[in-house]
Amino acid sequence: MGSWGTLGPALLSLAGVALGAGGSIFGQYLVSRASTRQLEVQESAAHRAELKNAVLKFLGIASQVEKAALTRSVSDDTADDAVLDRLVDDLWLAQAEIDLAARTEPLRGSAYRYAFGLVQAVRGEIADSSALRGPQTQFMDAAYDDMWPGQRRATGDSVAPR
Repeated sequence: MGSWGTLGPALLSLAGVALGAGGSIFGQYLVSRASTRQLEVQESAAHRAELKNAVLKFLGIASQVEKAALTRSVSDDTADDAVLDRLVDDLWLAQAEIDLAARTEPLRGSAYRYAFGLVQAVRGEIADSSALRGPQTQFMDAAYDDMWPGQRRATGDSVAPR
């Protein structure tokens, strides 16, 4: 029994060291996990801000292209054509920004389809702006899904026409 008197405190000390080391490792794991989550949140916010700027720029140019294309005079005014050509170039550059900033393929595809529809309006292949509403809505839905994945978007069913 004398050996337990000397061995017991040593084993208890060793168990205390092991327990302390385990607690320290577990604490570091929790801190690391929290830091990783915080980094993910910051990266997500930065992505949303970058994409929001690209989407707003694209929509601003798209609005200008649509107005210019659908209200342009029938006359062959080269000044109007030069402005439209510049706007179309700006539109494709803004679409390329979305292509680079987007995380999802649906957003890239819908931005391209919307831009292509606007170019068709510039060429005179689309004469009614209602033909652009489908691609525009798909683009907006895809942009929302890319910025806030997994979250449902409020649809406003109470004001939707029947």
